[in-house]
Amino acid sequence: MKALVSVKRAVDYNVRIQVKPDGSGVVTEGVKHSMNPFDEIAMEEAVRLKEKGKITEIIAITVGGAKNEETLRSALAFGADRAIHIKEEGEIQPLTAAKALAAAFKKEGAQVFFAGKQAIDDDANQTGQMVASLLDLPQATFASKVELDGNKATVTREVDAGLETLEVDLPAVITADLRLNEPRYLKLPDIMKAKKKPIDVQSFSSLGVTPGAGLKTTKTSAPPKRSKGIVVKTVDELVAALKGKGLL
Repeated sequence: MKALVSVKRAVDYNVRIQVKPDGSGVVTEGVKHSMNPFDEIAMEEAVRLKEKGKITEIIAITVGGAKNEETLRSALAFGADRAIHIKEEGEIQPLTAAKALAAAFKKEGAQVFFAGKQAIDDDANQTGQMVASLLDLPQATFASKVELDGNKATVTREVDAGLETLEVDLPAVITADLRLNEPRYLKLPDIMKAKKKPIDVQSFSSLGVTPGAGLKTTKTSAPPKRSKGIVVKTVDELVAALKGKGLL
């Protein structure tokens, strides 16, 4: 069974995001980047399933510029067998990326598409769903447990009312939630071995994908500063304060 795992390069979660002075976006130059944390979880799950003998080959895939190679090397260090770099510079619209990922999945003949439930740079939570729609495949999102058995996958996901268990036929799209696993710490020998693993460089044109106009960001702004709190001595004062803010 072949698994394709999407990994995205994003601003590291430890970095304090700053909005550009002109409001055109956030500052990305000169700040640390790393693999999207949810994609790390997806990659870890694919590796664990391979260790159990459920998956025979793991292919890491990313869409983006030259700097994305370091993200693929991290995925290879986790345990991916090889990688695909859909190399395109500049801004890439979500739907265009989903089309490229779907085309690569179809070309590889994979049975499982793993991805994080969302990327922490835009929190859009849409790539996995769009890939499933483009390929007309079943999807199981927000997975907190994954089991593969033959041509079926059993996925447990967290919902407001508790836990929901889905059984889907393969091939399928599965997106990873936070509690699916805890990614392993990469060891130096694995990082060194990853440098020798192959990366297949492709492009939108080689996959038959035409970039679309898609979405346009008109303005980016920082959230408003938190207002100063007040101290109340009685319940009546609390109620009055809430009414004054229109909350009651």
